[in-house]
Amino acid sequence: MKTIGYAVHDAESKLVPFHFEHRALRANDVAIEILYSGICHSDLHQAHDDWGGSLYPMVPGHEIVGRVIETGADAKRYKVGDIVAVGCMVDSCQTCDQCNAGEEQFCREGMTPTYNGKDRQTGELTYGGYAKHIVVREEFVLSVPEQLDITKAAPILCAGITTFSPLKHYKVSKGTRVGVAGLGGLGHMAAKLALAMGAEVTLITHSANKVDAAKKLGAQQVVVSSDENAMQEAAGSLDLIINTIPVKHDATPYLPLLDVNGTMVMVGQIGLLDEPNIAPLILGRRGIVGSLIGGIAETQEVLDFCAQHDIHPECELISVDQVNQAFDRLAKGEVSHRIVIDMSSLTVND
Repeated sequence: MKTIGYAVHDAESKLVPFHFEHRALRANDVAIEILYSGICHSDLHQAHDDWGGSLYPMVPGHEIVGRVIETGADAKRYKVGDIVAVGCMVDSCQTCDQCNAGEEQFCREGMTPTYNGKDRQTGELTYGGYAKHIVVREEFVLSVPEQLDITKAAPILCAGITTFSPLKHYKVSKGTRVGVAGLGGLGHMAAKLALAMGAEVTLITHSANKVDAAKKLGAQQVVVSSDENAMQEAAGSLDLIINTIPVKHDATPYLPLLDVNGTMVMVGQIGLLDEPNIAPLILGRRGIVGSLIGGIAETQEVLDFCAQHDIHPECELISVDQVNQAFDRLAKGEVSHRIVIDMSSLTVND
């Protein structure tokens, strides 16, 4: 299938139109016309090779909502015309203990990422959602509930599942005291989901100018981390912190906010942090852990949960020719919501 997307060709280049070809449909494949594609901060990191291992040319994008246009001979889950979604992965071994447990993101052989990966059968590069089409194994295609606004649903496939999974894992429910560090694309979804689960939510932001936005989300408390007095007053007030800060930072100041046995889950930065002081961990039997997206069943669960509770990411819709400006804004930390590309703005003749 011949198509077009926007690609980077090295760590320093801008996104530019890129013509390429997807594989012919295998028996269990689904071909999708991409309608909306979310922009994730990790797209920026991968494009710039901030984490190492980037493969070029790269078509980013792992927050995808689209329409089925063709199915393989044995693909029975979806039919032409269905509105579907694709998240951060498009394949796994499907046989290991983690895959069998519905944790494909932890596949023992390594899951296949939606982009910046290699096809398990051919070794060809996988290309993501900043494109007109995508071809995906049907087991990794998700149903989009009718109640969701498809212009806003795409970020649920990453920002939604990335924050939903640890909230569920740590059994957040009515009365759980949840802190959210960082008010960006991940942070605002963590707050919305935790509130819907009945949690008491505290937004922790370094920027005093984000206080009003945090309150608008429904947070019961807002703590400005640059205010030492406010941080001291909030000591021991949280059971769980979802740390969504997407860059290297000092996590130590957040640890005293946790009560005894509290946990901080890292879902933003991948890589180095400033050297932490472990004293707050020892003195409160606190923990720092990580979490990676969620399995396919859990990703479907968060889509259904968002539909049930009328939760949508705060989205700004852009045309594909604005994608480089969007990357620049993300790099400067100017985006406190999610940016979604309207892929109808991309034509095969571009």
